[in-house]
Amino acid sequence: MKIEHLAIWVKDLERMKLFYETYFHGKSGELYVNHKKNFRSYFVSFDEGCRLELMNNPAIPVSLNDISKQHKGIIHFAISVGSKEKVDSLTDKLRKDGYKIAGEPRTTGDGCYESLILDPENNRIEITE
Repeated sequence: MKIEHLAIWVKDLERMKLFYETYFHGKSGELYVNHKKNFRSYFVSFDEGCRLELMNNPAIPVSLNDISKQHKGIIHFAISVGSKEKVDSLTDKLRKDGYKIAGEPRTTGDGCYESLILDPENNRIEITE
């Protein structure tokens, strides 16, 4: 078994698609539109691992995604970039481009090297080696 995809409701579908294409080399499928349900989505694929489904419906309320608080449920997802140097490089690029770095690159207690960043809509992403 494997995780096939992860879905995120987003406010700005095109901006979020561009973010995952630009920084994580995702490849987006065609825009899916269901006019009856006022629903639009993209599946973003990566070289390895599960796909990411970005979904939009204006009726869905915006999450506060308060990074200062923890909550039950999915709190983050991780994207492996292959090395400590790539973690550092991508974290620096995101910082220079104005994205929030919620956790600087470090080796965690369980031995993982990672940083924690926020995407344009404050979803938490661990960048791991």
